[in-house]
Amino acid sequence: MLDIRHLRSLVAIADTGKLATAAERVHLTQSALSHQIRALEEHHGLPLFERTRHGLTFLPAGDRLLQLARTVLAEVQAAERDLQRMNGQASGELRIALECHTCFDWLMPVMHQFRQRWPGVEVDLVAGFHADPLTLLKEGRADLVIGSRPKAVRPWQVLPLFRFEILAVLANDHPLRHKRHLSPKDFEGETLITYPVPEQRIDLIREVLQPAGIALQRRTAELTVAIVQLAASRRGIAALPSWGLQSYLSHDYVQGLRIGPKGLWSELHAIWPRAQSGQPWMQDIAGIIRSECAQLPGIEWLS
Repeated sequence: MLDIRHLRSLVAIADTGKLATAAERVHLTQSALSHQIRALEEHHGLPLFERTRHGLTFLPAGDRLLQLARTVLAEVQAAERDLQRMNGQASGELRIALECHTCFDWLMPVMHQFRQRWPGVEVDLVAGFHADPLTLLKEGRADLVIGSRPKAVRPWQVLPLFRFEILAVLANDHPLRHKRHLSPKDFEGETLITYPVPEQRIDLIREVLQPAGIALQRRTAELTVAIVQLAASRRGIAALPSWGLQSYLSHDYVQGLRIGPKGLWSELHAIWPRAQSGQPWMQDIAGIIRSECAQLPGIEWLS
């Protein structure tokens, strides 16, 4: 009764928390996925989920099957990789361009696991700040971009990774430090400290300041630690992903505040040319990123 497609469905439900988005991931209609789950529950005589207004919550029987699913699917994927290596399909090159430069904070464990899985694939990072990372794909100078979702997805394979919260970074003695969150008006008169990238690639400017008609003086730095140090020294305010700030916040070097009452959120996607979709390691590295980043603070999964 229990087969691989059931296990993949359980993992998709666990990752997304919603039947509709899980159905899209496993290429089923919501009705077909509901029928699949009902058949499992009837076969085992136990409910697998509690359906709430926030989504599906796994019950003990569902948790046990989910544990089985993650174990079995990991073994299936490992066997498929071994067969691809035996067939001579596991050698090549993977050049990665990062649009979000704080991604370097979690990239090392991702690369370590990838090299263990695909020892025949040479991994390289495309250095520098790029105004349009997708141009690197078009010109054949990169194989994979980790960044925001492109407006036109037709030429690309786009795999969602996760969404993350961006926090304002202030000095410990900044006058705004006691606010629960910052509004656009709070930024007036400040210097904005950013990476040296175009304004339209900076979420705070594009999503918050420009709609409010606020233009700030900018100061740039290439390193995250330099941006945090400038903010700590009252040289301005920065805006960085929450995962990149945790060590600085835990040592009380700076303050991190929400931007807006619901926070400022951005998304990361893995993007590569559709022509390269046949490379077996492309889907796998996206899965490794999701797995390694599961414990990052301030993230939510995308389906």
